[in-house]
Amino acid sequence: MRILFDQGTPVPLRRSLHPHTVDTASEMGWATLTNGELIAAAEGAGFDAMITTDQNLKYQQNLTRKNLGIIVLKTTSWPRIRTSISQIISGVNSLPSSGYLEIEFD
Repeated sequence: MRILFDQGTPVPLRRSLHPHTVDTASEMGWATLTNGELIAAAEGAGFDAMITTDQNLKYQQNLTRKNLGIIVLKTTSWPRIRTSISQIISGVNSLPSSGYLEIEFD
């Protein structure tokens, strides 16, 4: 699976998502794109999923006709995310092609 990290998604998370391929919006030259533009660019480039920390995404974008699975991490805190890696991996591995999943942290 090819995964895109949106701005704000802690980059150290990528090490835990092996064997999936992970690129960041910044690495792709997409750091300044709006959410809608970023989703369209990710779909056009063949990404299967996007991981973001933007909790307002579902209110800002119509996600019903997207061919991109989206996971929203409900924190930007790497220490909190690090303690829930198995939950994130499970979410990535079970995410349908156009699915949407929010992951909460204690």
